[in-house]
Amino acid sequence: MQIYRVGGAVRDALLGLPVHDVDWVVVGATPEELVAAGYLPVGKDFPVFLHPQTREEYALARTERKTARGYRGFTVSAAPDVTLEQDLARRDLTINSIAQPQGNKKADGLIDPYSGQQDLRDRVLRHVTDAFREDPVRILRVARFAARFADFTVAPETMALMREMVADGEVDALVPERVWQELSRGLMAATPSRMFGVLRDCGALTVLLPEVDKLWGVPQRADYHPEIDTGVHLMMVLDMAAQLGAPLPVRYAALCHDLGKGTTPADVLPRHIGHEERSVKLLKGVSERLRVPTDCRELAEVVAREHGNIHRSGEFGAAALVRLLERCDAIRKPQRFDEVLLACECDARGRLGLHDSPYPQRARLRQALDAALAVPTAQVAEQAQAAGLSGKAVGEQVAAARVAAVAQALG
Repeated sequence: MQIYRVGGAVRDALLGLPVHDVDWVVVGATPEELVAAGYLPVGKDFPVFLHPQTREEYALARTERKTARGYRGFTVSAAPDVTLEQDLARRDLTINSIAQPQGNKKADGLIDPYSGQQDLRDRVLRHVTDAFREDPVRILRVARFAARFADFTVAPETMALMREMVADGEVDALVPERVWQELSRGLMAATPSRMFGVLRDCGALTVLLPEVDKLWGVPQRADYHPEIDTGVHLMMVLDMAAQLGAPLPVRYAALCHDLGKGTTPADVLPRHIGHEERSVKLLKGVSERLRVPTDCRELAEVVAREHGNIHRSGEFGAAALVRLLERCDAIRKPQRFDEVLLACECDARGRLGLHDSPYPQRARLRQALDAALAVPTAQVAEQAQAAGLSGKAVGEQVAAARVAAVAQALG
């Protein structure tokens, strides 16, 4: 039995990056031998085990063969005679196909049959073998790695292979959960725009997210958007979200906030009247299709519907501000409203020449919310009821008290 550290842990160590998750591959063993040694089997489809102490994953060396078109299933072979080189050959990229013998701390002991170290030095994302085509989710992985490693380029032969896979309809068969898993990880990368650039270049974006793909080439008013192109703007917003360290719900909201601009009639361009409601409708479809988590989809809907009003909120008086807070459900969910404001700041600053511009709306609206939250609503309601009011009239008194508090706070 031989054990090797493989994949991302080896890659990141060579790049001088922190190593978080360590994966191991075991050559020359059977599942029964690992169980007898105390390893805990996990999953039904692949021969993967958890170490009895460290809980790190140990996988038997294996080969895979696609059993149906697209990612619908694989036949897995994990016999003891599967070699390390065969196991590495089934991996996605050469930079992920480097192995290090267990206990060997030196880089000169690495096993690198597919020149992954050279591709690390050259900053290239290259597929290992033609087996890459057997799992179309690898297209998303390449795009996600491009977002994480912004100075890496996709090898021409790998891009050509991905285009062939898209043309052959392989991407059509992807499981929604796996698409979201890779998209969400790419959104959280340092340069999310690169993920979408790769997906556009190979043609996968129009299959996976046609609502997003349609935004390129759609003009906007230059006085609001010096970059003009809506797709270009979207990428700038996503990268601004990364720059500001935004959490995933904010980045998903940034991705979906302008989807409606892709459906604006040509005769009214470059204006986009009513695009907010169209964006909400489209993002609901995207969220349902990809089975996006509830926190992401709910935040995205608020941002898509209200980002224009939030941008204009510097002109609003106290009453209009309270109505805006109510529409955003900010009174009940103030922390989520903070994320709404962050997404809107990303939108405002994700424009050509405006990256460093202030966004005073964020502080003003947060100040308004703090004032509204400070209103003793129970006391106001009791006083209203004591005065003979009931039902809707009590709610109006509470709203009036919030308006007065906001007006006083904002001067």
